[in-house]
Amino acid sequence: MSDRIKKASRHVNQSEGLIFEKSSPGKRAFELPPLDVPPADAARALGAQHRSGGVENFPEVSEIEVLRHFTRLSTWNYAIDLGMYPLGSCTMKYNPRVNEFVARLDGIATEHPYQPQSLSQGCLKILRLLEKCLLEITGMDAITLQPAAGAHGELTGLLLIRAYLEKQGNPRKKVLVPDSAHGTNPATAVIAGYEVENIRSDSQGQIDIAALRDQVTPDVAALMLTNPSTLGIFEQHIPEIAETLHAKGGLLYMDGANMNALAGVARPGDFGVDVMHLNLHKTFSTPHGGGGPGAGPVATKRILEPFLPAPVLVESKDGTLALNHHRKESIGRVRAFTGNFGVLVRALAYTLAYGPASARRPRTRS
Repeated sequence: MSDRIKKASRHVNQSEGLIFEKSSPGKRAFELPPLDVPPADAARALGAQHRSGGVENFPEVSEIEVLRHFTRLSTWNYAIDLGMYPLGSCTMKYNPRVNEFVARLDGIATEHPYQPQSLSQGCLKILRLLEKCLLEITGMDAITLQPAAGAHGELTGLLLIRAYLEKQGNPRKKVLVPDSAHGTNPATAVIAGYEVENIRSDSQGQIDIAALRDQVTPDVAALMLTNPSTLGIFEQHIPEIAETLHAKGGLLYMDGANMNALAGVARPGDFGVDVMHLNLHKTFSTPHGGGGPGAGPVATKRILEPFLPAPVLVESKDGTLALNHHRKESIGRVRAFTGNFGVLVRALAYTLAYGPASARRPRTRS
């Protein structure tokens, strides 16, 4: 390594000691100012059994040691500021600063989820506009923003299919999953109460249409398709796949993990998809949810709309928005409130910042 590189990387210390090893009795990182009110008797106010005498073996370090320790640890993290993420389908990974600015605005970050809907019209309009944008991008008819992650959206989508088929008199037994599908699909199908049947790819990495016709029986509830697939290949016969399923009463689910490659170019609703989820962290620049604080909206065709999770956002003739909790055929709530609002705000900020013209711009590799 050259001297120039060594000097440039001096701040990266992979041998950082434990904070406990820096501890010395009597050191203080900060001190609170003197009380300007009479001191309270904590034991009396809280009850002696609820009062702690302190944290045993807590490290005692100076303010500058705390600052240097955690700053050096932060340099171990790989970030978009340092280079690209060559990670499979998680292609976005960049969280624009404008998203964070908008999500922190007063009236957005400070709103309470239990406040009256009459005071929440601005927040509800944000959700409604995001719904309209995602429906336009996907070519679908209805949507829920509740699911908290991609796999959560998958489960919601399959539960919608199950509810629809149950209303027809038979929820059916199987879900077909291609060997090129997103890895969470088989687990989702099992959790939704289905058996999984694998579909092998042909020599071109496509779903074998001839073999599919034999596998689509009256026992098949749906096929879970990823497009482009995890092989990085666009399925070329999706309308024919959808027609084959529909002819036998099954539905086509599309995993939206790789929707970043389709946004503004093709709409799944236009080529036969009945229901799909969107990973907002993969296509719409939100923070990666990790199964909890993320978002995986589910868009559907009209036949599945009655079964969407409650509440559903509805708009009156005068433009007033409300959350409709009373839906007889709903699969029920899948997430608290209306989903993770702060993440949904970020997705809308990104969508509006770039707009339709940018979404349709040809993709180029950097």
